[in-house]
This record gives sequence, C-alpha cells and structure tokens, in this order.
Amino acid sequence: MKNYDDTTAFLGQWGRFQQIVFFMLCASIFPNGFGALSVVFVTDIPRHHCLVPEVNLTQDWHNAIIPLEVVNGKQELSRCSRYRLDVVRNLSAQGFIPGRDVNLTDLEQEGCVDGWSYSTNIYQSTIVSEFDLVCSEQWKQPFTSTVFFLGVLFGSFFSGQLSDRFGRKPVLFLTMAVQTIFTFAEIFSPSWTVFSILFFINGLGQCSNYVSAFVLGTEILTGDVRVLFSSMGVGLGFVFGYMMLPLFAYCFRAWKSLLLALSVPGLLYPTLWWFIPESPRWLLSQGRVEEAEAIVRKAATKNKVEAPRVIFEDYSAHADETKKHPKEHYNVFSLLRTRNLRNTTVILCLVWFALSIGYFALSLNTSRLHADPYISCFISAAVEVPAYISSWLVMRYLPRRLSAICILLLVGGSLYFIQLVPQSIYFKYLPYITLGTLAVVSAFATLFLPESFGRPLPETIQQMHKRERWVPSIKCPFITRKEHSKPVVLLESQLLQLT
Repeated sequence: MKNYDDTTAFLGQWGRFQQIVFFMLCASIFPNGFGALSVVFVTDIPRHHCLVPEVNLTQDWHNAIIPLEVVNGKQELSRCSRYRLDVVRNLSAQGFIPGRDVNLTDLEQEGCVDGWSYSTNIYQSTIVSEFDLVCSEQWKQPFTSTVFFLGVLFGSFFSGQLSDRFGRKPVLFLTMAVQTIFTFAEIFSPSWTVFSILFFINGLGQCSNYVSAFVLGTEILTGDVRVLFSSMGVGLGFVFGYMMLPLFAYCFRAWKSLLLALSVPGLLYPTLWWFIPESPRWLLSQGRVEEAEAIVRKAATKNKVEAPRVIFEDYSAHADETKKHPKEHYNVFSLLRTRNLRNTTVILCLVWFALSIGYFALSLNTSRLHADPYISCFISAAVEVPAYISSWLVMRYLPRRLSAICILLLVGGSLYFIQLVPQSIYFKYLPYITLGTLAVVSAFATLFLPESFGRPLPETIQQMHKRERWVPSIKCPFITRKEHSKPVVLLESQLLQLT
C-alpha cells in the first residue's frame, strides 16, 4: 500500500491549501507564548515591607521602624518584620532619636501584623500583593507555577487520547477555548486557592492546544514544508506570542487587566474553524476514507491541480478488510511493548524532559535577570527567533541525531560556564549545573535514536517495530538533494502521531 505522502504528492507541497493550514496553525499557537509565561508577571514579587499604620510617630522613627537586613551581600529593608509598634510609639512620644538615644538592635521585633506595603514602581499589582503571598505564605508563589505545569502534565496525558478518539481538530479548538475561558475566569478569583484551581485548568488547555496544532500540521503537511512547520513555523508562532507578553504587561501593570488583555485575542480563534481541516491521515486511520478524500479534493481545488478519480483506493480496500477483521487498538502503553519502541520512547522522554525543564527554568527566571523585567522578558523571547531559524536550517541539511547532540552539548556547556560569572554564594549555580547535566546526558542518549533524516516516516506502529537499531558511528554522511526530497520530520512527531 502506498504511503500517504506518495498518494497525495499530486497536491504539491506549498500550494494555497498548505499555506492556509501552515499560517492558521502557527497563529493558533500565539496564545501559548504569552499564556504559558504570563506567570512571570502575574506572580512576580514586588518589593515590600511591613505596613506601618497611621500613628503619631516622628519622621525619624517612621523611617527607622523597619529593620535593615543583609540579603545577598546588600542591605535591604526587612520584608517580614518591624520593630514593635507600641514600643516605638512610646519612644517617639518621649523624644528619643533612633540611632543616637536608642540602639535599634536592642529593640524587640514583631511580624507584619498590619499587613504589607508593596512597591508600585514596576507593577500596580500581582497575585502576590493581592493575596499576600509573602513571608510565611511565600511558598505559595513558586507553587503557583507548579500548579500550572501540573495542569500541563495532566493535559498531555488526556489530549492525545481524546484526539485519537474524536479527532485532531475538535481537540485543538476545545483546548483553545479552555485556554481563553479560564484565563478570563482567573480575573474573578476571590482567593489564591480559587486562582490556583483555575490556573490548573488553564494549564490543561495550554500544552494540549500546542500539541494538537503540532500533530495536525505534521500530519497534513508533507516534505520540506513539514520540516519548516515542525521547526521554524511552530517555534516562531510560540515566540511571537512570547514577545507580545512583555508589551502587554508593560501596558497593563495590574494582574487582572493583564489577564483580561491576554484573553481577548482568544475570541478571534473560533473563526479559524473554517480554515483548518481535520487530518486526512487520522480520518484514514479511522476508516473514514470518503471524508479524507473530500478534504484532499478541496485541497486540490485550492491548489488548482487535478485530483485522481480515486485518491485512496488502497486505503479503501484496507478499510473494508478492517471491517471484516477489526484492527488492534493502540494507546500510549503500546509505545513500550517492543524493545525498539521502548528505547525510542524512553530516550525521547528524557530529551524532552531536559529541554523543557531547562527552557522553562530559564524563561521563568527572566524577571530577576535585569532591573527592568519587561526588557529581560523581551530579550529572552527575541533571542529565540534566530534560534528557530537556525534550527530549521540545521534540520534541512544535517542529520537529526548529529543536530540534536550538538545542540544539547552546547546547552549543557553554556549552563556549566555560568559558574565563571563571579558570585558570592556557590549554591546559586546548583540549578544551572543540574540543568547542564541533564542536557549532556540527553545528548549521549540521543546517540541511540534511529535517524529520520531523508527517510520516509513510518505510517503504522508495526513499521516502528521494524525500525533499525542504530549503532554509534563516527561517520557523518550527508545526503544528496534527490534523497532529501523524501518526506522528513522530527522524530518526536512520529510518536505523537502514534499516541
């Protein structure tokens, strides 16, 4: 039976149909860029100290009531304590001057019993200032990001199963709706607990939307265009949304107005329903050959090419055979049944774990890299543009394994070299050392992945079983342009298609 790419070769690779699918799917990924990383601004910690109520204090005592403490070698106002207000008030009434008549280190301190005063120099408000996530409640601030990414994790488990059952297109639009609705709903959170629940559900839609768009694009597009989409197209769609985030955050400095601004673009996405088709590959896998043919015929009309009288003749015969002898149903655990599949799955999971934890650990830390968090965030987003362009060029002309190994080693080495920047506390380097080690280990694990450069993709899980096991070699073969014209795509998309 001919594979899908050969069967639909008459469409060409970059007609009007492919252009619409390409750009509409890239546009659907924009909200992932500013949605996933909005936590940088929504949960940032403004400068703060204990609130001093309006009481009769001299200016000297009003300035001295907050103790000084050394943080990272610098003196700062204490964030979680103040000198006892009743004692200070009595000393102020008696005319004592702090530092001259009274040794401040001898005074008793108390917690922020009247609340906190937050700086509004950078933000009008964040959820930290809204729900007082400081001092004894400070653990809730980083845990908020954890809750979001737990939602991403659970969404990853369910979205693949749902898209296999109901189709790529419905899951894509459902998850975009979840993303938009719950971003808007977070504005009305009366407490941190409610906000976290809504943020978790928002996370369910975030990654699911991205993966659905990625799989749909890699299943519809073919050849060089598929490589372009799975590397630069998807990446730039995400990064353009990411670059919009600091611009939104700069204009809307209160967390509620920022979330409102981020949810509004989602209202435009239902219009994409009429431009993005269902995956013909998925329809064929379900035996829905007539629907798949209808989509391909419409594509041929848009591309102004003539379609064959019967497009999926081989698939029709296969579908009839399947009705007589029902095929085996697969799930995510099918990726662990045989040695070849199990090794590939485990290694790819390791690589993606290392890349994801490294990317988000660095991206979520952007607000602390520069005095202006908006500039830091924009620079962090902008540097990804040349990265995605270069990755596309690398994928066009170099073997996949070699590319992945070199990039992972470059990432790991860069994180190790951060130690060379002078700092007073060594433990600050520990996260970067950990991330670098993960990247280096992943690079060596990548040696044992099968190469996919210049080779047809497997259409079924049985074909994945038969993929050769690669033995590491020092050779780095380049292929001719003729060989390169065969369908190619990132290996991870193969697994996404199978799950």
